[in-house]
Amino acid sequence: MLIKNSFDVSQPLDTVWQSFQDIPGVAACLPGAELTDDLGDDKYAGRVGVSMGPVKLRFAGTAEIVERDEPGKRLVIDASGADERGRGQASMMITARLTSAGRGTRVDLDQDLQLSGAAAQYGRGMISDVTAVLMGQFAANMQNRIEAQERGEDPDSVTTGASVSGFAIGARALRMALTRVFRRFFLPYQPNAS
Repeated sequence: MLIKNSFDVSQPLDTVWQSFQDIPGVAACLPGAELTDDLGDDKYAGRVGVSMGPVKLRFAGTAEIVERDEPGKRLVIDASGADERGRGQASMMITARLTSAGRGTRVDLDQDLQLSGAAAQYGRGMISDVTAVLMGQFAANMQNRIEAQERGEDPDSVTTGASVSGFAIGARALRMALTRVFRRFFLPYQPNAS
């Protein structure tokens, strides 16, 4: 399934692109992610933990940068892993495109996600909502990390790779789903105000 997310960072394009080259720093911005080893040649081992409702998953696997287009500010990452308790597998091809947006930077992410096992039981809407929540947290962490670097502070002091609360994600995703349902079913029935 293809999931698209976008977010803005207030720093200039070259600054944000440089931050995306620091893979341990990027991993620190993603809630629930932990980089465990640099395997060399742009390949990394790590874990990602997330809770969706009653299912708590912790994937261990690898991520490899398969394309780095400096002039086009485009990065492609191939990631795959298996749940540590054997309840499923995930693979994802992530394409990040950075473009100037005024004085800041626009980051567009395309995530081609394939799931099997326990995580696959959730519908596309729920997975998209959970991803949107995680990307919102990722964007805030990336912004905070870049600002800390600009102030000369240790960027690792402002971001965390701790596991994401299933309740917090579930509550935000449920709110997004209910908003979608409300718009779909109730807004079309409003009388025309012309």
